[in-house]
This record gives sequence, structure tokens and C-alpha cells, in this order.
Amino acid sequence: MDPRLARRSDNGAITGAFDAAEMDAATEGAFRDDLERIRFSPYFARLAAVTQVVNQGSAGQVVHNRLTHTVKVTAVARAIATALRERGDMALIDRLGGCDPVVVQAAASAHDLGHPPFGHLGERILDRIARSRFGLIDGFEGNAQTFRILTTLDVHGEQEHGLDLTAAVRAAVLKYPWARIGFPTAHPSEATERPKGAAPGPEGAGSLKFSAYVVDVPELIEVRRAYPQIAPWQQTVECSVMDLADDIAYSLHDLDDFHRAGVLQHASVAAEFRTWIRLRAAFAAMSPGELRGDGRRPGHSLELLRRRLHAKDAWIFDDEVFATAVERVGDELVDGLLAVPFDSSIAAERAVGLFTASWISHLQDSVTTTAEPPVRAAHVLLTHQAWHEVAVLKFVHQRFVLDRPDLALLQRGQATLLSTLVRDLESWLTDPIDVGRAPRRLLDLVRLATDDYRDVARSMPQLLIRPTGEPATSADDLARLGRGRGIIDYVASLTDDRAVATAAALSGHAGQLWSAGSAL
Repeated sequence: MDPRLARRSDNGAITGAFDAAEMDAATEGAFRDDLERIRFSPYFARLAAVTQVVNQGSAGQVVHNRLTHTVKVTAVARAIATALRERGDMALIDRLGGCDPVVVQAAASAHDLGHPPFGHLGERILDRIARSRFGLIDGFEGNAQTFRILTTLDVHGEQEHGLDLTAAVRAAVLKYPWARIGFPTAHPSEATERPKGAAPGPEGAGSLKFSAYVVDVPELIEVRRAYPQIAPWQQTVECSVMDLADDIAYSLHDLDDFHRAGVLQHASVAAEFRTWIRLRAAFAAMSPGELRGDGRRPGHSLELLRRRLHAKDAWIFDDEVFATAVERVGDELVDGLLAVPFDSSIAAERAVGLFTASWISHLQDSVTTTAEPPVRAAHVLLTHQAWHEVAVLKFVHQRFVLDRPDLALLQRGQATLLSTLVRDLESWLTDPIDVGRAPRRLLDLVRLATDDYRDVARSMPQLLIRPTGEPATSADDLARLGRGRGIIDYVASLTDDRAVATAAALSGHAGQLWSAGSAL
């Protein structure tokens, strides 16, 4: 039995007397089935109406949504996986569990299923609400929500819960293969040298990033048993390919959007890059207080980036390589693409396409493998130069798009909307007179989550604790946790527009009574 093929339903790895060709065909068929189950999921279709950074109405242009981003991540991931099979160290890759391009495609197709309305802003707000309002110690996290969708919330065929995917595909979405707290016992958040994402966030205990809620830890344990050769905090090879592809796509495609929308202004971006290059030595001599005290002045933000990278990733960071990356991005993005304003012409579209294609090709060719990665890296990783270049490209997006006050204004309104929506749904569920008329899917999700918490209380009670540290295993605790997780699961499954409409309806401002459905 190949443990990578195991499904939850029947322990259904392919067994029997097969020759090598038959086994390869059966394996390919199992992974292809997984890919199609994900692509036919309503959670996948929903991504077309979920924000990547801003929605189309806010930008006034055709911008990426979560679905178009996912499609591009899938293409990049398949290209990397195929290249590894052609020119990579296949003996090492096979020893680590393999790198099947279809598994990689499936993981890339699934990687953003857990994103709630309004992108990363929604993720932060739901996390805060889940912990403060419901006492959910692990709050909300998009990667953990993806794993929960694949293994519990979505359905396929006669299965009661989950898409019944192979262990390989379930493992390939575990970018951070630990819970926020409690699992594994040697928790990465408590390590001297932590893996990427494992450091505590600004609020709450445990890791900022993680891939399984407490209720889904048993599933995580089962999946990871198929990969005994992978260290506990490490991604599988197929997962690391998906993660790299996501980084590459994210670093480039949002730049396309905001160049088209006129948000990336050549003058301000050029001033940042040229000033830092010219005064690099002077910036290096400045104190942290001087830099942060006037952080909006040209060059200061790039210097702060240089120091953050040095502090977090000393295993790969190099000052000279960073400077080379700044110069290359400056030449090709700032003085190349952004130097000519986008005017919607064929020539302008061609320039965007050539820029993006050139960088994706370069970064795909910069992928390498290692048998013993540093704790903050994976078995599949970028070369030193490409790693620094991706960091600088992502910096442009953060500094000149995400930090804009006008975007912050929009996001504060969205945060208020989500908080109000959760509050009103909880009020409905705790109304003994009217609870029976609540949306059926909401009631189903609360029942499912409550059952999940009861199962964990029986099998792994040590994982159920309150934010204050006391056990949370009483009947009242389990009911509260189940209601909170069910509400969060429900809200996270909405599209941007559906979240707005549902909040309006609950506040008495619905513009339309009958529709094709209120949620998935």
C-alpha cells in the first residue's frame, strides 16, 4: 500500500498485484480525481468573488481576485514541479516522498480556499473576533481554514464530511504543519530558532501561522503519518513547490494590477529605490529610531526591509546580494515598466506581459533542492539571489499599495462590517424563540463544529483550553466553542458581496428579499 494514496473513507490506498505501469496509472488517476474534486467544489468557484487585495469596483480596473490568483499559482507550481522532474535531484525528491505535478496542481488549486471575505483584512478581523468573542484559542487562520474545508466542511459523493482526498494532496496544503498551540508537543513557537510563520503574532499565544485548528489536529496527525521521512516542522516537497509558486505569483501579479490602475506611481517608487542606492552607507549608519521616526522619507523603508530580513533570515541574507536585488528590481520595474504610464494600449499590455513572463521564467529557473534545509526554509527553495529579489518585489507591493491610507479607510469599514455580521449571527443563534429560522447551513456548521469539539474532548482533551489557560471541556464550553467555530466557518465561506448583503439584511437594510441563496 502506498501511504500517499490513502483516503479517509476506506484507508483506500491502491492495493493488489499491479505492475509498475499499472501502479503509475492508478496513482495518476487518484491524484487527478483529487484535482477535479477541488476544481468542482463550490468553495473553489467562490474564489471568483473574493478579494485578492481590492475588489474590482474599488480599483476601477480588472484586478486579480482569489480565483485568477489561484489559476496563476497553479500554472507556476506545475512548471516548477515539471522542471524538478526533468533536471532536479530525483533520488533526493523520491526519498522525501516524491513530487507529482498533479498533486502540486491540486494543492495550488486548494491553497486559498480558506480565505474569508475581504482578503487578509478579513483574516485578521475574524481571528480577533474568534478569540475575543468566542474564546477560540486558535482563532482564525486562512491556511487552517483551507485544511478544514478539504477535510470536513466540503462534501463529495456519499461522504458525510470532506472531499476524501489522498494523503498526498492533504499533506501538500499543510504549509505550516502544526496547530496554533498544543501540537506538536515541541511546539515551533517555543523554539529558539523558529520555522517561517511560527513566531507569535501581535495578539494571542502560539504561532501566527498554522495549518490546523484544534478540532482538525487528529486529521493532521493522520496525514503526516504518510511522510515519516519529513521532519515534523517541514513541508512535504509538493507543499514547498506550491508555497514557492504562491510567493512568485504574489510578488508579481499584484504589481500588474496596480500599475494598470495607476496606483504605482513612478516618481515615488523611483525615489525610494534611487535614494537607498545612493545613500546606502548613510542609511546603514542610522539608528532604528531615526529610521522609524521619518519612515515615509525616500529610502527609509528599504533600509528597514534590509534590517528585517537580516534579523529574521540570517541563514540566507547577504548585504551585497540584497543590494544587487534592489538594483535589478529598480532597473526592470522602476526604470523599466513603471517609467511609462499605463494607457490601456496594446503596447502597454505587451510591456506588462513581457515583464511578468520574464520574471516568472527567471524565478522558476532559480528553484533548487536541498536534503537538509535550514529551519526557516524547505527542501525546495529559491537561490540566494532570487530569494532576495522576491523579497524586494513584495516590498514594493507592501509599501506602495497595502500601506496606502485610502486602502486603510476602505478596510476599516470592512472590518466593522464583519464584526457586526458575527455579532448579529450570534444574537440570532442565542435567541430561543427565533433560532429555528436561522440559515440551515449555519445551523449545520454549528452542529458539525460542536460534534468536532466533543470528539476532541474525548480523544485529546489537553488541546481544549481557554485563553486564560484553564481547561475548556465542560458541556457549556463545548457548546460555546462549537457555536463560535460554526459562525466563523459560515462567515468565512461568504463572498465579499454576500457578506455585505447578509450584514445589510441583518441590520434591516436589505435591498432584495429573494435571491439564489444566501451562502454556499
